[in-house]
Amino acid sequence: MKAILKNYRQAPRKVRLVGNLIKGKRVSDALVELEFLAKRASLPLQKLISSAAANAVKNNGADPELLVVKNVTVDKGLVMKRFMPRARGSASPIHKHSSHVSIELAQVEKKEKKSKAKASK
Repeated sequence: MKAILKNYRQAPRKVRLVGNLIKGKRVSDALVELEFLAKRASLPLQKLISSAAANAVKNNGADPELLVVKNVTVDKGLVMKRFMPRARGSASPIHKHSSHVSIELAQVEKKEKKSKAKASK
C-alpha cells in the first residue's frame, strides 16, 4: 500500500516538515490536517495520501477507516543548476531542488472494546 511522487519541485527540507506532521496518523486525520495546513507541500501530499488509500482499497481490499500512515520518506531529487548575473560580469549559481516523496500505509487491527466482567464471589 504505497504511492510515490517523483520530481516534485520543492526542496526536500521543506517537504519533510509536512511529511513528519502526518507520520503515524490515521488517513482521515492526516487529510484533514493537510487541508488546513498553510504550506505549499500540503496539497501534493494530500493527493498522494488519497492515491495510496485508493490503491489500498482497490488492490488489497483494505478498510479505509483502518488505514494509518506508516511511513513518509522524502528524498532528494534532481538539482537544476542555473546562474544569476552579478556585478562586474560575474555569475552566481542558483540551485533548484526537487524531491521524491513516498508514502506507505498500513492497516491497523480493529480494537475491540473490553467488557469489564465483575467476578462474583
